[in-house]
Amino acid sequence: MGLDSPVVYALPRGGVPVAVEVARALNAPLDLIFVRKIGAPGSPEVALGAIVDGENPQIVVNEEIQRRSRAGADYLEKARARELHELERRRSRYLGERAQVSAKGKTAVIVDDGLATGATMKAALIAMQQQGAKKVCIAVPVAPAEVAIEFQKLADEVVCLNPAQQFFGVGAFFDDFHQLSDEETIGLLREGWSENDNEQLSPGFSSRQVAVPPLGLSGEIIVPPDPRGLVIFAHGSGSSRLSPRNKAVANTLNTRGFATLLFDLLTPDEAQDRRNVFDIPLLADRIVETVLYASGEPDIADLPIGLFGSSTGAGASLVAAAELKDRIGAVVSRGGRPDLAGEKLNNVTAPTLLIVGGDDHHVITLNRQALSALTCEKLLKIVPNAGHLFEEAGALEMVTELACNWFQHHLTVPETAVHPEPEFHLKSSEDIAKVLRKKVISLPEPEDPSFAEAFDRFGTARVVLLGEASHGTSEFYRARAAITNRLIDKHGFNLIAVEADWPDAAAIDRYIRHKPGRPMRSPPFSRFPTWMWRNREVDDFIACLRRRNSGISPENQVKFTGLDIYSMHTSIGAVLDYLDRVDPTAAAEARQRYACFDPWSHELASYGRASLSRGYALCEAPVMRTLLDLLQGELQYAAQDGDDFFDAVQNARLVANSERYYRVMYYGSHESWNLRDSHMFKTLKQSLDHAGPNAKAVVWAHNSHIGDARFTDMGTARGELNIGQLCRAEFGDDAVLIGFSTNTGTVAAASEWDAPMEIKSVRHSRSDSYEAICHQVGVPRFLLNLGNDLDSSLRTALSEPRLERYIGVIYRPETERWSHYSHASLPDQYDAFVWFDETCAVTPIPTRVSAGEDETYPFGL
Repeated sequence: MGLDSPVVYALPRGGVPVAVEVARALNAPLDLIFVRKIGAPGSPEVALGAIVDGENPQIVVNEEIQRRSRAGADYLEKARARELHELERRRSRYLGERAQVSAKGKTAVIVDDGLATGATMKAALIAMQQQGAKKVCIAVPVAPAEVAIEFQKLADEVVCLNPAQQFFGVGAFFDDFHQLSDEETIGLLREGWSENDNEQLSPGFSSRQVAVPPLGLSGEIIVPPDPRGLVIFAHGSGSSRLSPRNKAVANTLNTRGFATLLFDLLTPDEAQDRRNVFDIPLLADRIVETVLYASGEPDIADLPIGLFGSSTGAGASLVAAAELKDRIGAVVSRGGRPDLAGEKLNNVTAPTLLIVGGDDHHVITLNRQALSALTCEKLLKIVPNAGHLFEEAGALEMVTELACNWFQHHLTVPETAVHPEPEFHLKSSEDIAKVLRKKVISLPEPEDPSFAEAFDRFGTARVVLLGEASHGTSEFYRARAAITNRLIDKHGFNLIAVEADWPDAAAIDRYIRHKPGRPMRSPPFSRFPTWMWRNREVDDFIACLRRRNSGISPENQVKFTGLDIYSMHTSIGAVLDYLDRVDPTAAAEARQRYACFDPWSHELASYGRASLSRGYALCEAPVMRTLLDLLQGELQYAAQDGDDFFDAVQNARLVANSERYYRVMYYGSHESWNLRDSHMFKTLKQSLDHAGPNAKAVVWAHNSHIGDARFTDMGTARGELNIGQLCRAEFGDDAVLIGFSTNTGTVAAASEWDAPMEIKSVRHSRSDSYEAICHQVGVPRFLLNLGNDLDSSLRTALSEPRLERYIGVIYRPETERWSHYSHASLPDQYDAFVWFDETCAVTPIPTRVSAGEDETYPFGL
């Protein structure tokens, strides 16, 4: 394109994968541009303006909306300060201390994964122009043809690979359009940066090329301000000091305060002989020589030293560590061959972390053998779904985080410190239970006020996710109610999001917020499984929420929302009812579009079969058109009632996602599961955004949804994700995942789908399960905090995958091992775990309520 001094700016997160490729093609610096919407007063869905980060953050205001919403200067200034704080937080999360690339006098190339309405891109474009960019170019894979034409009038150049005449959303043009996690985003950015040889060091960092004696091996040392340790990298066979994966890990270590030394283990002539790359004694000698060389460099001489080895470099690092003994403070192996260290493993004293990809089965076996031979402090970590090179999305980021944490913990003592005795490792379930007995927090019954007080430690989070091991256990509901009430009363939580359909939960929300009831085509929670929400425990909780909201201004009331995807017909009805009230013409058009589903109204699964057999999505276009029309009319609609408009949009989104769900269920269970949980996460995120910048949410969902799927068979064997994993990616430490389980008792469940509810006996847990260990603790109810204060020996013991029980709305005790147990790693899956040794079934309530009940009561007819 012949661009003058191009700089590529990605709109995160979706624009990052595209921007990395654009930056690579242009050989241009890569940066991010953050845009935060400023909502209109009383109608946060309506974009009053946006703030765009940069050296001088720019604010872009829609003057027409400002006039109509009567937003004054004070409102804009407060909104600007609030959103600027969030921009800075996000930039720090993604970029760390990396300096921004100024657009002044350069060609700014703004990249996203596509355009829909283009509002965010427009704000970024205007801000870049205001910041002094010489030219501003827009680059996207897809956009509606009319939007692409509009941007040609605004930008100096527009590159759109597919200006679509028929546009049904950006995701429709991608084979893979999953929501990127923070880890994936950061990993892609580091990959792009590592390829840029001209990358600038952050202020205070020093870098120098070195020649390690006696052979003059080429290397590079990077030293941050006030380094806390030195990590020496030993690359694997067929690689060199320029390994992009090792450089990515080293970059992160630098930002965490560690000096790094990456060097070639062989001379160019030696590298020509492939036998040398597998000569472990030779490679180990080179590492020893490099450690001795580092001890003579003044700025790193006194630092504790760690070794990071890959492939054959891992075996060589362990041989070197065995020889150097206390000179080495820690060792990390990435996809390594520690077994190649042979009998030297017995002599290693440095704490050693072995990291292996979950799909690298042969190397896992070799690492397990090496782990058994090591007598030092040791740990094996398996990265789910990763191969030998950790090239999968998010895999290298997990390796980096594990390595950083290991070095941060172990490279904090002077080199002269006496190495501790090898740590005692817990083996049997009895030993683990004995230690757990001293660690757990004993709990009273959920109705006791001190029960919920134990959860105050999680009150600073943005999102607390409360699980359940079944959909029919009274103690789980009562405990979640007590915890939620405490988080509301003492810690400012104001949103409850549950594993239920949006329209049904909306009826609850109107009831607890003292809003008028609305006619519904069917009573809330009247389809299978009715007992999951239509039970006495939920009834008591709803009554409590209604009392709490009484006499409180609407903006301070607690809200109740549903996350699930199954209510297509009810949601269609809700959209049509809304449009009938606010725009009858639009309602008529939407009614015609939604009529596409009429042939399958009694069995939506057959719609998926029909779409599969005909080779295209029969109803995708009309449902997406209805959603887009709603979004494009947001100013007109939201001005009448922002909450009603948001409710209608969420129902329209549910219909669109549900249409996809019934199609993809025929391609594989993991695809439909992932679509469902992605919808649940996005609904939670949109509900938080609607509730305001200070909103805090409690999520009620099954353990299979809220426990991080990456550390269960769901993620490692079936490629499934869930809302817990996505919340960790989005909110980091501000998301707390709390699992619940039991040993025995009774449960409300069915034997088949759509079969009657039964009160079933829950079998005692299997001896090879986490539940069996918890039962052996001998405490009736307890909380186990799985956070950083869990000592390493207990964490190691609990991290070994064990069976965990999951009972849904169906329970089949006769096939329990195969239908209700799955492997997991408890300390990685959850942040805390709540145990009830014996539990009882929920008390279902009938569809019809007794005479005299308030007619707006959500379970009424």
